[in-house]
Amino acid sequence: MTSQQASPQRLAKIIRLQWVIENRLHFVRDTTFAVDASKIRTGHRPDNMATLRSFAINALRAAGHTNIAAGLREMSYDGFRRPLDLINLN
Repeated sequence: MTSQQASPQRLAKIIRLQWVIENRLHFVRDTTFAVDASKIRTGHRPDNMATLRSFAINALRAAGHTNIAAGLREMSYDGFRRPLDLINLN
């Protein structure tokens, strides 16, 4: 980005957009799924788990859950039916 393109307003907008991503996805993964404490570290496993966690977060949000931890708890009450209902497979 040139100095003409990098106005203070544009830089502030880019920074705010980054924080939206951080707050909506990374923070939720870290707090709800305890990603930092995960022992999954080799091969494709970390990427696969990140994909599954993101899928779970997005499926819960699409179903109207604003609190992902509460949504996970609700889904766990009937572990064989509710998750399938959430993604319309039941």
